[in-house]
Amino acid sequence: MKSSILMILASTLLLSACNQASNNANNIEAKTQSSTSTFVARANDAYLSEEQAMKRSSRVSDVDYKLTFELTGEESFSATSVINFALNDASTPLTLDLNEANISKLIVNGNEVNADYNNWFITLAAENLQKGKNSVEVNFTRKHSTDGEGLHRFTDPVDGKVYLYSHFEPAAAQQMFALFDQPDLKANYQMTVTSPTDWHVFSAMKETRVEIKGDKKVWYFDRTLKLSPYNFSLHAGPYHKWEDTSGKYPLRLFVRQSVEKQVVPSDWFNYTHKGLAFFEDYYGIDYPFRKYDQVLVPDFIYGAMENAAAITFGEGGFLTNGEMSQSQKQRLASVIMHEMAHQWFGNLVTMKWWNGLWLNESFAAFMATLATAEATEFDNAWRSFYAYGKQSAYRQDQQITTHPIEVPIPSSANAFDNIDAITYSKGASTLNQLRHLLGETDFRRGIHNYLAKNAYQNAELDDFIESLADASGKNLDNWKQEWLYKAGVNTIQSNFSCENGKITQFNLLQSADENFPTLREQHVQVALFSSDTNGVNLIKNVAVTYSGNSTSVDVLIGSDCPDMVYPNYQDWGFVKVNLDSTSFETAKNNLNKVSDPLLRSMLWQALWDSVRDGQLPLNDFIDTAIVNAPLETDYTLLGQALSQLGQSASYIKGIYGLDHAYVKTTMQRLEKMAWDNTLANTKDTNKLRRWFGYYQAFATSEKGLNTLVALLNGEQSIDNLTINQDLRWSIIRHLNRYQHPQAIALLEQEQQADSSDTGVKSAIAAQVIRPDAKVKAQWLANIHATENAMPYAKLRSAMGSMYPSEQTALNEVTADSRIASLAEVDKLHDHVFMRTYAGTMIPTSCTTKSVERLAKAIADNKELSTGTRRALLVAHQNNKRCLVIKDKISIQ
Repeated sequence: MKSSILMILASTLLLSACNQASNNANNIEAKTQSSTSTFVARANDAYLSEEQAMKRSSRVSDVDYKLTFELTGEESFSATSVINFALNDASTPLTLDLNEANISKLIVNGNEVNADYNNWFITLAAENLQKGKNSVEVNFTRKHSTDGEGLHRFTDPVDGKVYLYSHFEPAAAQQMFALFDQPDLKANYQMTVTSPTDWHVFSAMKETRVEIKGDKKVWYFDRTLKLSPYNFSLHAGPYHKWEDTSGKYPLRLFVRQSVEKQVVPSDWFNYTHKGLAFFEDYYGIDYPFRKYDQVLVPDFIYGAMENAAAITFGEGGFLTNGEMSQSQKQRLASVIMHEMAHQWFGNLVTMKWWNGLWLNESFAAFMATLATAEATEFDNAWRSFYAYGKQSAYRQDQQITTHPIEVPIPSSANAFDNIDAITYSKGASTLNQLRHLLGETDFRRGIHNYLAKNAYQNAELDDFIESLADASGKNLDNWKQEWLYKAGVNTIQSNFSCENGKITQFNLLQSADENFPTLREQHVQVALFSSDTNGVNLIKNVAVTYSGNSTSVDVLIGSDCPDMVYPNYQDWGFVKVNLDSTSFETAKNNLNKVSDPLLRSMLWQALWDSVRDGQLPLNDFIDTAIVNAPLETDYTLLGQALSQLGQSASYIKGIYGLDHAYVKTTMQRLEKMAWDNTLANTKDTNKLRRWFGYYQAFATSEKGLNTLVALLNGEQSIDNLTINQDLRWSIIRHLNRYQHPQAIALLEQEQQADSSDTGVKSAIAAQVIRPDAKVKAQWLANIHATENAMPYAKLRSAMGSMYPSEQTALNEVTADSRIASLAEVDKLHDHVFMRTYAGTMIPTSCTTKSVERLAKAIADNKELSTGTRRALLVAHQNNKRCLVIKDKISIQ
């Protein structure tokens, strides 16, 4: 029976009055400290607050799940969840999470009861519960999800085969079974699955036996060790399987049958073996699970996910039509290492609540880079991390939406609000500089002790910090406050004087944004360089611990006066470097003479930062980069330099449009540079593919576009370059972007030739990117549709191609209406959809009008979801930055 009562009862109510309210429609749970404690209502929505989670875990323990699933490949599945648990207080209701299911039977402690269910959670009445052991059985059916969460269903357009995979982080396990969906209620899971006979079914444990029953297979799995719900998984379908039993643990790799030839299993097994050996040695703790499965899945909304012993990888980043490039292989190794690091740090030891998610991801990002550098052929991994991951963190930390690394998470709805480059790359950088501060031996010992002490349990930040402090004998309280609870990035700059060719005074100056004024202590290396016709030469390098506004580096007094100083040599610290004026000129004029590739990377970055900060005109940077990029011998650094030129091209096209004389001339220079260096690097396939990739990006002239058509049709070729299916789609998208006369016909022809999932999404991107107002309007309607909406994965492809930088006029056609409807779209869609929408569909252009429009939208839309409001704030800030860059450009 349900009745309507006040959501919160007064604290003086007697226990009898509380019991009378146990079946109310607001699904309340109780504080359990005493017999006169008050009820606090659980919000009547899909999310769980931290307060309610902590109250639930204070009552519930010894959780054990017995799960049964009937999988047919149809749109829905049926299941039974048996939840066994101990309860230390049965005087009040208890909620059990289950999302949008049709419940056919609910049995509580042997008695069938009516389900008090609001489509998000079941409320178990107090009179049906008992102190001590309890058992709840829920029988239900549910539709498979199609947005990459829960138990996702995908139909392969090539052969019609159906594939299932699960994704539960942060709190989507409730889309597959009934449970207590919070990380600190670790549990054991035992599962039985019925499937079609041609399917593989796999999870955290390997199957113990498989029985044929008619036209079905029944899969039985061992009981798992204790896992948080988001670490458990279920994957099923007619996957192709490879196995490797050559090492300490059995390895398996799964992929859809239609893309089997796009995977090289030997690469996967090679890096997996190397990673397992590295992590067992580094942690000093054996891999905690019995086997290691990896599966590539379609429509995945993230790069990968660390499900215990059954890791998922999004196909988009790892399928290849041809041999992987060096950068693709390095990314494969790095992501394998990232998810593997989680098997200990995240799965073996798990955060108590979602405010600790940053530590999981930061640590995995740090360990992945370390493992890739030390256990694989990619000993340049830290340079790659600096050039890409760390730069993303620096940019994010300078945005108006920056936040501390550790932040409160009031509800599961907010779990991913702060999952960004600060969480991953700033956190990883912070851990790396802490390693330098404490020393490698003490840092590593602290990690081992933390994992050993908290194995199969939940832990908090203080547990981690305490372990490192104990191992090193250092008090880390101030470090924790400065680095983890304060936002913003600091800047350092050298300040020195010389007389008679010798340094007479040297200080490191530290500054902070006025909105984030924390000055931090950090351990870095300060390096002095001289320059001559032969190159830039290291004079001296010293390790320095600095703090406050100014730190005197007396050890450098008396050294030869340098032509350049770099105050974060070898990248120990997380700090933005401003080069002093002398060092800046030396860097600008001698970039290709610097022999150390990491230092050269840092100097490239210093020049690019000066553009973004409005100090160096963008056209000057382009001139410098066009001279120096072709001289770059390092593959990773070449990618960094060309990426910065790519961003430069986007800026000038967005500021002036394609018809502006400066834009035409500059794009022709970039096009020629990329083509000449494509032809010059035919004997080095990695550099060849890198240069050709940017030739595609820069080709806007009639000649350049016609060359791409000729390559596509086989009328022209480049030695050692195969125009495979990936490149074909990339070229077709580019030809449609710039309205080549044959673009539409080539698109239609390619659609007929490639009906794969990748082909379908690539065709959408190529169609949507066309500078055609009618096409834009049609796809905008598809994106905004709430009834009979297209699958999210297809809409995501469309949103990513709607408004490239040069299509400012087309962007403006619907800019006002998109801003006006933003709040409504935000209310109608979930966080998965809005993460893409807000990042691609908020209208921006490098104009005062756009800045003013966004400022008004910020003022008028106070009730947007956290993620959407942040995207709006960032768009406004980036628009203002673009105007600063625009004003600094000096062209005729």
